[in-house]
Amino acid sequence: MLAVHIEDGVVSVREAPRPERAHGFALIRLLCGGICNTDLELQRGYYGFSGTPGHEFVGEVIEAGDEGLVGRRVVGEINLECGTCEWCRRGLGRHCPQRTVLGIVKHPGAFSEFFTLPERNLHMLGDEIATEDAVFAEPLAAACEILDQVAIPRGATVAVLGDGKLGLLVALVLQRHGAAVRLFGRHREKLRIAEAAGVAVEMEAEPPRAAYDWVVEATGTAAGLLQAVAMARPRGTVIVKSTVHGEVCFDAAAMVVNEITLVGSRCGRFEPALELLRQGGLPLGEMIAERFPLAEAPRAFARAAQRGSLKVLLH
Repeated sequence: MLAVHIEDGVVSVREAPRPERAHGFALIRLLCGGICNTDLELQRGYYGFSGTPGHEFVGEVIEAGDEGLVGRRVVGEINLECGTCEWCRRGLGRHCPQRTVLGIVKHPGAFSEFFTLPERNLHMLGDEIATEDAVFAEPLAAACEILDQVAIPRGATVAVLGDGKLGLLVALVLQRHGAAVRLFGRHREKLRIAEAAGVAVEMEAEPPRAAYDWVVEATGTAAGLLQAVAMARPRGTVIVKSTVHGEVCFDAAAMVVNEITLVGSRCGRFEPALELLRQGGLPLGEMIAERFPLAEAPRAFARAAQRGSLKVLLH
């Protein structure tokens, strides 16, 4: 089979053996995968990564112990938990200390013709959800995770900083929740996607300081956190969604003096995301920048890395 490979910052496509399906796992054929900022950070050296990336996917189950899965389109949760530790027993397998992570930590990713995931990680898709919409399930779940972590009141004003793929999804999810969202970004064409869906947008070079009780940082940059903290009011909350390779240096005094709450936010449950996909109405198609066959993954990664690029898909 063909598989994408990252090593020393270089993206290539190689022939690799088709994986063997272990007990409790499904063998999945890739239908569509999405390149996200984390994949680009892996290319830059995040986690010292070397191997096959990819964790946003829609696939068809080829083999499984559960015959009801075979032939079905699926998406899948990316954390492979041990199932027995304290975190797993609490339903927080995303924080299992023994976990591996699809396409990120010690488990080959979805950017290959065939890959494996535990059957318990899979969610079957109904016919009402198109494949290219479903490829957004994982980042949409990450956006929904905010509402599992913090109690944002309906009607509250929330600033979302960053108009990339995740920032747009966060703005759309929080707006659907009933928040009054203000999306700050630098790309008029991307902001228009959110604006057309009813989100208020801003292109201010310097966002207002100490103006919001709730700020979501989704810039994908280290500087974004500094800006987000500056935008929060005393006793405000900053939710950090970016995973950036490297250290972030800042003066913590303002956080202490203003009693700012900082919340790291990563993966989320798929159920809320799939419900939003079933409801429809999200402008996901407008967030697709370009499509490439799997064999052209190096070109696809280069396109995804271009400034201002939105979602790039691999078929």
